[in-house]
Amino acid sequence: MRCPTCHINFTPSTSASKPFCSEKCRSIDLGRWLNEDNRLPHIPNIEDDEKPADDWSGVHSEAAEEEAC
Repeated sequence: MRCPTCHINFTPSTSASKPFCSEKCRSIDLGRWLNEDNRLPHIPNIEDDEKPADDWSGVHSEAAEEEAC
């Protein structure tokens, strides 16, 4: 098996940090995710572009409520 951090080949049965070769490589990988060096790609949602122009959030201003009364 090949470590995704340091790319050395190791025997999986000898590592308690699978899929990494060591705890050090596992910590390096976690640090990369926390620093956002690694991240999942953003796939835009087509439906986000099709929102109505009116504010349908359900939040009303006090002025709008007074006009309704």
